[in-house]
Amino acid sequence: MGTTTRGRRAALLLVLCALGLALGTAPARADGAPVGTDILVAQTLGARELTVVIRRIDVTPGDLHVDVATHTGTAPGPLHLATAADGVVFSRGDVVLGATPGLYSGSVGVDHPGPWELRLSDGTTTATIPFVVPARVVPPWEKAAYGGFVAAGAFLLIALVVAVRSRRTAYALVPGGGMVAALAVAVTGALLSTGTPPPPAPGQQLDATVDNVTDPYAMSRLPVTDYSRPPVNFAVKTVAATGKSADLDLRFTDGSTGRPADDLVVHDDAFVHLTVVSPSGRLWHLHPVRVAPGEYRVSFVPPESGTYAVSAELERRGGGVQLPRSTVDVSGAPGTAEAVPAGPGKRVVDGVPVDVTTTAVEPGVPVTVTAHFPAGDLQPWLGMLGHLIVVGPVPSDRQVGAAAAAAPTWAHAHAMPPYVPGLTGVPDETVAAYGPDVPFTYTFAAPGRYRLWLQAERGWSVVTVPVVLDVPASPGGGR
Repeated sequence: MGTTTRGRRAALLLVLCALGLALGTAPARADGAPVGTDILVAQTLGARELTVVIRRIDVTPGDLHVDVATHTGTAPGPLHLATAADGVVFSRGDVVLGATPGLYSGSVGVDHPGPWELRLSDGTTTATIPFVVPARVVPPWEKAAYGGFVAAGAFLLIALVVAVRSRRTAYALVPGGGMVAALAVAVTGALLSTGTPPPPAPGQQLDATVDNVTDPYAMSRLPVTDYSRPPVNFAVKTVAATGKSADLDLRFTDGSTGRPADDLVVHDDAFVHLTVVSPSGRLWHLHPVRVAPGEYRVSFVPPESGTYAVSAELERRGGGVQLPRSTVDVSGAPGTAEAVPAGPGKRVVDGVPVDVTTTAVEPGVPVTVTAHFPAGDLQPWLGMLGHLIVVGPVPSDRQVGAAAAAAPTWAHAHAMPPYVPGLTGVPDETVAAYGPDVPFTYTFAAPGRYRLWLQAERGWSVVTVPVVLDVPASPGGGR
């Protein structure tokens, strides 16, 4: 009787120890690669300005849902979709665009995690959008935590059986020691989960492969810690004439090896933000489509002859945000120059009345430039409430394109949507509830005449508000 009682007491003690250790440990936290998010990519496909939304997918094989947002003036008709891996097409589908701007949906299939391409074709040009289908990966420390707790439970059962049935309760200490060791492993794994950094993200820090997507922690065991890459070299070619559609062929090459730089990542909802400035100061904000490794293409209709400034804002994997520039010469008739009001004030742009105001303008001091729209019905565009492009100083109102290409300042600032408690991320373009004021804060480094373009989306149309702003050498000049 005494032996049985002692055995039960030992078993009870083991149970209490197990409960105490289990309750005293932090819960295991998943700290691995994300299982996926929606990918928004703006694309200027021919004459269409589109926003392609690749919806997140968590389980493969499965359907990949694709939404395409169209804007005012987008031609209706079908777009052909296809998914491809290693250059081999796996699935095809269509998105039929309607005459009314908005979201239109389609779907294609994927069958495994890893790098993929979504091909989007209008029958003339095919855009290829690289993306990564993530795998559900359990971090090693999470495996250790859950495995340790499972092993501790198994050792506990063994200890109970030994303590109850064995005549010598000391035998129960052997599985009891195993239980303590398993709990130590579990607690260590749980503690590591809160402080160990995640592995390098395939598709963001390093080129994605099937191997590093399905086992991203293998990369963390390699002695590689520097994933930086050199800047790109930028070249643009075109044969353009006034009044005719011109294709701008962009080529990005590695600044060190000269090989195609095919590692651009989505930055502010686009691979490349291309801004083009005409000789009279008109601006285009375009989003070239990828047609080959390191090669992008976009179309626009130049209204006047002369030199156009071209700037490409992009982010290279491991290379940060870059803003290379170039020029394009357009031949033909002079065309009609676009008049731009000097200074802040009221104006009508594409039928929309806009009032532009500024705080005091002074070099080296932050200036707030605000576009006041008629109503609070603005839509987010490229993840932002508004965009401000600043070029200058530009000394003359003539040959603005050539002067802009050589200007010391070429900047791109944003107006962020207001913070909404509990809301993560930015709503898509279907939400028209922002504004009416779109404020930008910018600091002019030097005095001179600057060209500004303020952009916001309203009624599925991007409104571009041009402003000529003189920054004096002394304080004053704002209103």
